[in-house]
Amino acid sequence: MSRAGKIGAAALIASGALSLFSPQLQDFLGRWEGEGQNVVYADRLARGLPTVCKGITKHTSPYPVVVGDYWSPEKCAEVERLVVERGQLSLADCITAEVSQGTFDALSSHAHNFGVPATCASRALGLINAGRLADGCRALANGPSGRPVWSYITLADGSQQFVPGLYARRLDEVRLCLS
Repeated sequence: MSRAGKIGAAALIASGALSLFSPQLQDFLGRWEGEGQNVVYADRLARGLPTVCKGITKHTSPYPVVVGDYWSPEKCAEVERLVVERGQLSLADCITAEVSQGTFDALSSHAHNFGVPATCASRALGLINAGRLADGCRALANGPSGRPVWSYITLADGSQQFVPGLYARRLDEVRLCLS
């Protein structure tokens, strides 16, 4: 079926069937990105990238993100909504299958963590767009061999280190995706 014949996420957002920055996604990001993280910190998992609120970085924020700066809860809420909704609108252009709010929120969490381009190019989204929802959801956490994916950081020497917390988040995304 051609892209024009599919009901993708962008059409579902436009129709009101999918919500941007849903309460479920806000709660999910709070659990995994640090609810109430109002002081900018150097994220060790992101090689010291200054991060604040629920995963806001210089790559996503319209404001400077400087280690040690304090962001009010209101500023966090404003920027989180802006960043997440902007990311979700870009992500929606990559989703050609009809998806539930849970699936959209899981993919949105993944895109918030890794960037929209990486999520759009992922095996998981390819499977979901091919109509293989359960396989696509499971691919958020595991590769075809069953080995964890999206759960590693690259060390200074170029080697990969498994991070159990990232894998736990991936497994939580799988649960949300399948809901």
